[in-house]
Amino acid sequence: MEQYYKDLLRFLGRKLGDAHDAADVAQEAYARVLDRNANCAIAQPRAFLFRAALNLCTDLHRSRRGAQPLPLDAEADAVRCEAPLQDELLYRRQQLVRLERALHELPSACRRAFLMRQVEGMSHNEIARSLGISTDMVNKHLTRALRHCRTRMRAWESIDP
Repeated sequence: MEQYYKDLLRFLGRKLGDAHDAADVAQEAYARVLDRNANCAIAQPRAFLFRAALNLCTDLHRSRRGAQPLPLDAEADAVRCEAPLQDELLYRRQQLVRLERALHELPSACRRAFLMRQVEGMSHNEIARSLGISTDMVNKHLTRALRHCRTRMRAWESIDP
């Protein structure tokens, strides 16, 4: 089942829009699948795992939708929560600095294609026309940029968590 992990993370990342949520759901899906009764063989393990993950995504969305907002008169509680929010903000800023650093390590055309796709939301065809390159080359630039950023972010995270 481990061979499906990267595909599952990509799938969940697209579904949830957040890498941390995707990793959490993937871990929980694996735990649930591995904890189930081992006497029953799974005919299609990949499909079973992905269905378990999808069910967890639904649970996550439901739980977030059902979360109650903080009452207006609970200012004291809100002040106590400020420090973790500041930590999260600091972490996200650090991640953005790292991402910017990784992007600047890329060749200019590769970086521009990545930003056009991820920031401006342009299609592959629009990027190809704008840069005067083929869509195949756009795909190569995007793949290279994603791979490079992922590798660098992981490396920096392990050095300076």
